[in-house]
Amino acid sequence: MDGMPTAKRRPSSAKQRYQEAVATYVAAGGDESVQRVITAVNSLTRKLDQWYARQLVDLDLSPGEWAVVTELAKAEGQPVTPSRLADAGNVAASSMTHRLDKMTERGLVRRSPDPDNRTRVLVELTDEGWQLFVAAVREANVVESDVLAGLTKSQRSALADLLEVVIADLDALDT
Repeated sequence: MDGMPTAKRRPSSAKQRYQEAVATYVAAGGDESVQRVITAVNSLTRKLDQWYARQLVDLDLSPGEWAVVTELAKAEGQPVTPSRLADAGNVAASSMTHRLDKMTERGLVRRSPDPDNRTRVLVELTDEGWQLFVAAVREANVVESDVLAGLTKSQRSALADLLEVVIADLDALDT
């Protein structure tokens, strides 16, 4: 236990918690410039995830159902197989079937036979499912815009450009 810091009272603001976390990681040998970025991204992600979780409850959707809605929305009106949805959601095909049953009952998705392969089923958003997606994105955009309100449009653009470089570099780490 020697060398371990003693427990302190939790800082009251997000900025104070961020600064304390960075200082802790730097004291343990982390590079300050790296820790500032990674800690900020993690803090932002954690806070937004909390807000998104509350939003899903308000929409009466599970995170898995939201994953289906977003995957279908990204398909730009093209039907998708349940296996593709299962892969995208990282769940077993049987779990996806159950999820799609519930979503079909709620009128969010429609399943139909694949005209080119009678053994396959295709899934697409209904108008109600698409309206739910649009409403959720618009509501989230309000909060996300508030989060970025302290930045000018050019600062937001520069931040996005920098984060896109980091995201591209993630692919290199996977290989």
